[in-house]
Amino acid sequence: MPKQKTDDLIQLIKSLTRAEKRHFRLFVRRNQASEDILFLQLFDFLDKHQEYDEVQILKKIPAIKKRQLSNLKGHLYKQLLTSLRLLNKNYIEEIQLRELLDYARVLYNKGLYRQSLEILEKAGHRAFLGNYNALAMELIEFEKLIEGQHITGSIEGRAEELTRQSMELSTILYNNNRFSNLALQMYALNLKVGYVRNQKEYFFIKEFFKSKLPEVPIEKLSFWGKIFYCQAFGWYYHMLQDFPMNYRYAQKWIDVFEDEPHMKQANLPLYIKGLHNLLGSLYNVVQYDKFITVLEQFNRLPKEIDFGQDNNIEGLFKTFGFIHNIQKHFMEGSFDEGLKLMPELDKFIESDEYNLDDHRILVFYYLMACMYFSSGDNENAIHYLNLIINQKNPEYREDIQCFARILNLIAHYELGNMRLVEYQVKSVYRFLSKMEDLHEVQKEIFRFLRKTPKIQKSATRNEFIRLKSQLEKLESDPFERRPFLYLDIISWLESKIENKPVGEIIRAKFDSRHTRSTDIK
Repeated sequence: MPKQKTDDLIQLIKSLTRAEKRHFRLFVRRNQASEDILFLQLFDFLDKHQEYDEVQILKKIPAIKKRQLSNLKGHLYKQLLTSLRLLNKNYIEEIQLRELLDYARVLYNKGLYRQSLEILEKAGHRAFLGNYNALAMELIEFEKLIEGQHITGSIEGRAEELTRQSMELSTILYNNNRFSNLALQMYALNLKVGYVRNQKEYFFIKEFFKSKLPEVPIEKLSFWGKIFYCQAFGWYYHMLQDFPMNYRYAQKWIDVFEDEPHMKQANLPLYIKGLHNLLGSLYNVVQYDKFITVLEQFNRLPKEIDFGQDNNIEGLFKTFGFIHNIQKHFMEGSFDEGLKLMPELDKFIESDEYNLDDHRILVFYYLMACMYFSSGDNENAIHYLNLIINQKNPEYREDIQCFARILNLIAHYELGNMRLVEYQVKSVYRFLSKMEDLHEVQKEIFRFLRKTPKIQKSATRNEFIRLKSQLEKLESDPFERRPFLYLDIISWLESKIENKPVGEIIRAKFDSRHTRSTDIK
């Protein structure tokens, strides 16, 4: 068994709950004694040791020969998946529907056409109710095959109905596919680029989106078509930094679920992701009251909807929960409270219990760095920024990679590491130039950092005032405001000018804004 497959087996075993392990052992022992089953002995060894040591396996289980090991691991992996499928089939509608399709196929092969059709009709009704469009089409095509070749006594009136359903599903699947393709392409562009950086990127995104956008109004789409529609438009406006429109489509996403509430339980990961996008959009449009309302709705989910044993759902809930609770503290300026989340988040990342991807970890590291920096703990901020900077050329989130380096310079400046700042300014300047991410905001920050070692202490405050004035002019430029979305540099400058902690500055702004805030119309 190749190394990757072996690693996959170990990872699968590590992911099993106690109930899943118990079910697997009962599943294996149903027909034979466990001491005779070599792959179960291998499972027990791997479960106990949580690592793969071939020498120890052959020593502890003499009945296993080295030449058998590869096939044995492959068989164990397959048996684990079979056991998990059986355990989960009562909770997952899609597995039940596929099982009904299998039963219909078995009955058909035995020549029991009427019984096969009865099962197909029952499964088809459930597939339509649950919006399992691809499965519904597969069921209909099988039913058409039976009706078209055998005299079953049920063809009268059914032919027209099957034809209508097939044509209707073909249109639904065609539109779903077009919008899902567009949503996926926009998501990939967002991971690569993030927010548009210049007019060239702005027009590229607009032309790309318009050229791919199907001319189908959302009202004509099925449940899934509407979700993909909202996803595509959401990413489009997110990249263009049109946050009010991004909010509109994030809210539409949730509205689609509210119109068909039975879809929440069946597609809980997608509903959770929708709430995540809605919270992100509210954060960007600085609508604190609505943000808190939706965050409370998000936090109530485990009490209102059964997560079951789904590790994916639990992982998504915890991941997004950390992100938005951190954002809450950023909005309020309550960084001392936010710091209390950091050890828990660090443990969450290190445990690897939910198989976080590298992109998500990168986002977490940047949020943690910003939290420590804003609270005045520059050493911890630098620690997490270095975890981003020292990655080996990841091909995603170039935006975070760039701003991590800028924040790192500022954190070292705060610590008084002037020689290091002077040395790293040139390196970061070259990096941003290579990434084509060197704009006026960054240039102004670099000019300031280059000058500071030569500026007398008495003149430093004036330099902060000058830099703040320059940056405020740039903040209104649609292609220059991007840096302010990653780092509240203006509040940091105000803290230096007024000799106050950053948190106190942001808290004062929050209090002022909150008292006069109005909801989005």
